[in-house]
Amino acid sequence: MAGRECYHCKQWVEEGEAHDCWTTTEAALTADLSEDLREAWERLREELAELGDQRIYASGTCIMFARENVYCFVRPRRSFLEVCLFLARVLKSPHIKRVEQRSKTKVANILKIIHRDAVEAPLTDWLREAYDLEGATAVKKKKAKKARRPKAPANFLS
Repeated sequence: MAGRECYHCKQWVEEGEAHDCWTTTEAALTADLSEDLREAWERLREELAELGDQRIYASGTCIMFARENVYCFVRPRRSFLEVCLFLARVLKSPHIKRVEQRSKTKVANILKIIHRDAVEAPLTDWLREAYDLEGATAVKKKKAKKARRPKAPANFLS
């Protein structure tokens, strides 16, 4: 019997058998949520989707929300939703459970949601701020690329 052991999930895969343990979906990540958490997830996803044009996709154990880059992700857990917002500042609030500096300009503000009622101000304001910040940084990068192009001398082709 020819086959192999999957590097990721350690499952034995027969030769020629289709195997894709790495791909995941929103439905798979949220399938085991309690009713309260499912309502909270649906409300949060609705709020994020209404912000504007973006990509929403599942990756590993998270559901990512991205414009040019990811501005927010949600990690569904058994008893809460872990939400990570990338902002230009540290949020000072009892809602914030952890803060991590991710780059020179971005700070990951991590909070936990356990009920639908938590998806209201100030969280909705922070979601908008993260969405707008990602849009602003994408515009700055495009302008910076245009400014860096060297111009050829006038007698270059003569």
